[in-house]
Order: sequence, then structure tokens, then C-alpha cells
Amino acid sequence: MSTFVVSARKYRPNRFDEVVGQEHVSLTLKNALQNDHLAHAFLFCGPRGVGKTTCARILAKVLNCQNPTSDFEPCNTCDSCLAFNENASFNITELDAASNNSVEHIRALIEQVRFQPQKGKYKVFIIDEVHMLSQQAFNAFLKTLEEPPPYAIFILATTEKHKIIPTILSRCQIFDFRRIQVPNMVKHLREICVQEGIEAESDALHIIAQKADGALRDALSIFDRIVSFSGKQIKYDDVITNLNVLDYDYYFKFVDALLREDVSQVLLIFDDILRKGFDAELFVNGLAEHLRNLLVCKDEQTLSLLEVSDGLRQRYKEQAAISPNSYLLTALNLANDCDINYKMARNKRLHAEMALIKMAHINRAFRLAEQPPAEASLEKKTVDNSQPIVPPPSQVENSQPKPDSVTPTEAKAASTRTPEPEAAPKEATPPAPPVSSASNGHTPGSSSPQASSKIATKHSMAKISLDSLLAEAQEDVVKEEELEQTELTIEHIQTAWTAFIEQLDKDTIKGIFRNAKIDLQEKTLVIKVGSGLAESAIREELSLMDFIRKQVGRSDLIMKIQKDESLVQKAAPKPKKMLNAKEKFLLMNETNPKVRELIDRFGLRPDDER
Repeated sequence: MSTFVVSARKYRPNRFDEVVGQEHVSLTLKNALQNDHLAHAFLFCGPRGVGKTTCARILAKVLNCQNPTSDFEPCNTCDSCLAFNENASFNITELDAASNNSVEHIRALIEQVRFQPQKGKYKVFIIDEVHMLSQQAFNAFLKTLEEPPPYAIFILATTEKHKIIPTILSRCQIFDFRRIQVPNMVKHLREICVQEGIEAESDALHIIAQKADGALRDALSIFDRIVSFSGKQIKYDDVITNLNVLDYDYYFKFVDALLREDVSQVLLIFDDILRKGFDAELFVNGLAEHLRNLLVCKDEQTLSLLEVSDGLRQRYKEQAAISPNSYLLTALNLANDCDINYKMARNKRLHAEMALIKMAHINRAFRLAEQPPAEASLEKKTVDNSQPIVPPPSQVENSQPKPDSVTPTEAKAASTRTPEPEAAPKEATPPAPPVSSASNGHTPGSSSPQASSKIATKHSMAKISLDSLLAEAQEDVVKEEELEQTELTIEHIQTAWTAFIEQLDKDTIKGIFRNAKIDLQEKTLVIKVGSGLAESAIREELSLMDFIRKQVGRSDLIMKIQKDESLVQKAAPKPKKMLNAKEKFLLMNETNPKVRELIDRFGLRPDDER
């Protein structure tokens, strides 16, 4: 059994022009070598699997190559290149900072820097995952990194540039590696397939490249797994099965059902997806990506943003042609809201289904917004255009209405009308102009007198109800004006203030309101408090002003809170200290000088002199 070498190692680039997707780094390094303008310290930073360590090794090999090519690529035939390819070069040292991150490891590295290369021009030190070094190790490395010997070159590689201290960053020439684009990955995978004699479908390679998320090493690892699964023929179905990726066909069928407003099919497709083991959130995000791709296909200039195969791009263009821009934008917004609130939802399936059902009714909502009010009200009463819901008998006239039948709504409207002369008999009523009524089966020229009379009655009812609403609004305005004319006094305010205090629950809040002083200045209620805490407590009672306005009958009353330090309750005086006989004598002697004269006259002896 032969030893298998993974594709990431077997097809690792040996030249700068073989590096995938990092042309800006390769060209800069080759120009620096050509112009003899090479720095002594480099920092290669970027995501995983994009070629940082590979470029560091190629640069180290070029520096010691005995016969470099005209475009400054390693020859891979000299002793130095062969020794490097066999990991036997003494001029190139690789250090994994993840496992050698202490000060002792850096000191050992510095000791190696002191010795010149025995063969070749440079000693190259490649430190991978340099962000894992400790703070002390970074500090010990500073001086050597800043002023190394002329034969020493340091190449640092990291995936987390923000963890490296600024003093290290300022001493290095920094190169930012990009994520590798899907077309570049597909091209590289296709070249490997040619060398390995593997037949692969274009859609399958695109799925592998998209699943790698910009890391070529991940793409090669997935490629090896698919080859182990399917052999020498890589098919699209095998890739989506092995990688547990949702097929594009599901999204195309789903959007077709949404555009048809087929809610049943939408729910069935979603249920089928869940039964296959896919998460609802994953499907919603995939649907959002699909809608985004459809929106991208609307313009020829943005087609380059679609990272799919040519055959799939044609399917996107066909579906985008029947999808309105307004629909795609609204559906994208619904999918985004569903994704944001998905983790907080208790019933996650129902949450996703509600968003999908809303997407199925987007076009109907647009039609309702564009139709006149009468047609929109009729549209709202239907679940499907082909199956209208039959309204109640009180709303739709029967095909042969009874002449003497009167609905309760008509009776109520008739009772609110002003007295009028007795109307002519119903047969003598002139017919109204013809009205199109496709909903009840009449042709435009065959409107019956009963239908015309009923339409006229409905219009009169609408007018009466509108007049009653206007009358009620006028009464409210009059009442409000009457309230504003009510005389406002401080006694009324005080009464309302006391009533509001009585309805409060907490005794502490009641105490704050009782200690406050109120005053009336024209239409302003001035409330004086002694502290900021009391001011905040009063402002938090949002119903205060509404209650007082209602009690005093003035809607134009406003509130103003002022801080008055004089209202702060002063602390009670400290109790007086009890004095002994000696302290009383000394206090009396200081207060009245004749006390000493009295003592001398009668020969008294105070306690302190005994």
C-alpha cells in the first residue's frame, strides 16, 4: 500500500507564479528581489489557508538559490533548493510559536542568529503563528528584530494581526493576504483534476470552492474527501450529499411557489427540507442568498458578483426576469428580520413559516395598495383569486331580494335621518345610473331598480355616519373650549394634588409629594422640591398632569418643577452633653467673672481645687 499525500501538501506551490490568488504579494516580493530592496523582517497576515507559510518558504528558497531564474523564481535544481525540498537546509529555520512561545525559545533563536550561514547568503527564520508568543517573548525579540545581522531575514506569519504588539508591527514590512476567490479556486481544482485524471462537473467544483470560504487548504481537503467518496468522477449530487448542502433546485422551486402565491406548496417544500435534516435558520439564510443572487442578475454589470457556474447563472437570469425588484427587496427584508429574531423565538419552525407565508403574500399586498378602495375591499374578502369567499347575507344582495326586507343597519340609519316628506312608492323611484357588478352576476346594462335603490341607501348611510362623526368631533371641540374657560385657582389645584396623593401606593412617594410645595402662576403649576431625588420621583409619575387637568377642568395646564434647597429637612440637633461639677464650675467662671469673687468672699472651695 503506497503512502497517500494529501493534495494540500502534494500540490503546494514551489514558485511565486504558482501561488493562487495572491498576485499582489508575489509581484511585490519579486520586484524587491530584482531591485535589491529587500527588508530584513516581514509580517504575513491573513486568514487560514491562503498561502502565508507557502510564500514565506518560497521567499526563503529564492534568497539562497544558487541559480535563480530571470524572473527571480527558485530553480529547484541546485543543492540549496534540493536541500530545502527535503527539509535538510541548515540556513532555513522554521519555528512554531504556538508550541514555542516562551522567553527561553526566543533566546535560543537569538543564539542561532549569531552564527553566520556556512553555505549560502542568508539565514532565514520563519516564525508561524507569531501572535501566540507571550509578552515577555515579544519583548526579548524586539532588539534582534530591529537590528539583526545583515545575513538574517525574519518572516513572521499570523492569522490574528491585532494580537501582535505595536512595537513588533513597526519593525516589520506587513503584507495582507486576501481570501481566495471562488473562480481562482475552481481553476486550481480543475488543474488538479487534469493531473489526477478525475472528471468533475463544474457545479460540483463551485460548491467545493464556496464551502471552503476563501481558504484553498480547506478546498483541497474537501476535494480529497469527495474523491474518496465518489472516485474518479465527481458529480454535483455526490458533493451536496457528502457536504450536506441544500440543492439549488430547492431554492428555485421555492421562489417559483412564492411568486405563484401557492402557500400550500411553500409549506410542503419547507417541510421536505426539514425532514432531510436541514436547519430552518440555514434554509432562511440560503433563501436570502438566493434572493440576493436574483437581484444581482437584474443588471448585466453586476453579473460578475454571481459566483456560480455558467449553467446555473442562466437559470438565475431566467427566474430574475419574472421576479419584480420590489418583491425581491421585500422578501429580502422579511428573511433578514426572520434571521435576526430566530434565536429569540420559542417555536422556531412557526417563526420561519410565518416569514415564508408573508413572502407568499407580497404580490397580493402590492395589488391591494395599487387598486381603488372599492376593489381593494373586494380583494380582501378573497383567499384566492379563483375562489372568492361568500360574504354574509347582510352585506351582499341576493339574486331575488324581497321588496319589503330591511336590514338592521338600514333601519338604524333611517331612524337617525331628519324628518322628510313621505317618499313616493318604491316602483316610482327613478333608477340609478348603471353600475358594473361582476360580483353579483349583473351585466353593466342590466342593473335592477332594487339594486340601484340599495346602492343609493348605502351611500346615504355612509353620508349620515360621516355627518354624525363630524358632529361628535365638533361637540368634543366645544367641550374642550368650555374646559379651557373654567376658572383656575390654587384651591382647585390643591384639592386635585391631595386627591392624587391619596391614590398613590408607596408611602415613600406619598411623603415626597406631601413635602413638595405647589404654586400657580397663570397656566403653570409650579412644584418646588428640595432634592433631585424628589424631582425624579415626581417626573416619573406620568399620570400626574392628566389627573390634575381632569380634576380642575383645564387642558392647557402645564407643569414646572423647581429645586428649592430650603425645603430640605435639616438634621435634628444633637443632644446636649451632660456636664459634671467641674465642667459646670469652669463654664460658670467663664460666663460670669463674679463667680470667683463669690467663692473668695465666702471661702468656698471648688471640687477641682480640693
